[in-house]
Amino acid sequence: MKQFSGKVLFLDRCDINTDEIIPAKYLTEITKEALKPYLLEDLSLTGFKNKEDVKDKAVIVTRANFGCGSSREHAPWALEVNGINVVIAENFARIFRQNMYNCGMFAIELPKDKIEYLFENYAGKDTSITIDIDNDKIVVTSSEQSEEIDFKVGGFDKTLVKEEGWVGYADKNY
Repeated sequence: MKQFSGKVLFLDRCDINTDEIIPAKYLTEITKEALKPYLLEDLSLTGFKNKEDVKDKAVIVTRANFGCGSSREHAPWALEVNGINVVIAENFARIFRQNMYNCGMFAIELPKDKIEYLFENYAGKDTSITIDIDNDKIVVTSSEQSEEIDFKVGGFDKTLVKEEGWVGYADKNY
């Protein structure tokens, strides 16, 4: 099973679109690995340096409407090949969200006040998150504190995560 824990990359902006996640000029690549160096290359965010800030991160916490724009599987693939299998946001573009689950990755939605709480209490710190899949808990840890936050994911989406996506699910069930 994929890893659903690790250090957090906080992206303090709404409406991060799929062209910012993986620029369209790289969509001709034929392997996921070829997308790896270009993750978030075109993201415009004060102080953000994609190659430095993405390194060794496994979880993204961001604001509303993550993954908006063009619908493409390349955006989740670029996250996955960089070891990022969890994105936590207020909400997601519908197709991006489903592409995450189809790839066996988590797109966890939390209310705006909980996202704000995570930014206020954990951004800028050495923060890690672990997803407790079976108990629907996000375990957030920094050097100063640790706590659990409840989340809800649909039963079939959770199954897709456990089966590492549609391909794993189909192999097991068809």
